[in-house]
Amino acid sequence: MSKTLVVVVRDADTLAATVASRLVAKIVDAQAERGTASVVLTGGRIAAKVLRTVKDLPEAKAIDWSRVDLWWGDERFLPAGDPDRNETQAREALLDALSLDPARVHPMPASDGLDGDNAEAAAARYATEVRMPFDVLMLGVGEDGHVASLFPEHPVLNETGTTAAVHNSPKPPPTRITLTMPTIQEADEVWLIAAGPDKTDAVGAALNGDKSKPAAHATGQSRTYWLLDEAAAAKRY
Repeated sequence: MSKTLVVVVRDADTLAATVASRLVAKIVDAQAERGTASVVLTGGRIAAKVLRTVKDLPEAKAIDWSRVDLWWGDERFLPAGDPDRNETQAREALLDALSLDPARVHPMPASDGLDGDNAEAAAARYATEVRMPFDVLMLGVGEDGHVASLFPEHPVLNETGTTAAVHNSPKPPPTRITLTMPTIQEADEVWLIAAGPDKTDAVGAALNGDKSKPAAHATGQSRTYWLLDEAAAAKRY
């Protein structure tokens, strides 16, 4: 049964440092155990801050980045290189500075890729690439309690395949690709990361059992971590 742990630190900068250190340790441990590691990245301000922090950590030198598989939990269905794509932000924050094996980097398809603007085909193609389990799957938590591109009361929450196309997203852009909740729940560890007072209500609701919040359903196989700053955690009890 998954164990849920809540970690609260002072502010967003401390949170980024905490998550970065945990991520490096998780990757090092996975590689020590079996030689490789599999990580699902997320987007947003705090995620970019985490990745920038990883780049500067001395202990990250222990990672063999050529043996890390990188995935994304969701993506905005925009042209490759668009600054609003999670992939673009991750590459700028960290990935472009690493000696990665390109075959192990698995960005979600872009709207000008092989599938053109067919989001369903793009999501289906990504599903054929996905290899589980993931060692750690990181998720930001939205002000409404969404994770990845799984929004409250949206039909995509009922999807049971590996991935799904999202249309009419309540947050722009309207078309996205996302891992589904069953796929998220297959990860060994799920980390829900939130900072700031705009996340207080959503985090509090999810931690207090409000099942209308998708974040409340995002659990890992062995552990679920809520990694929060004090402002986001203010209503956790």
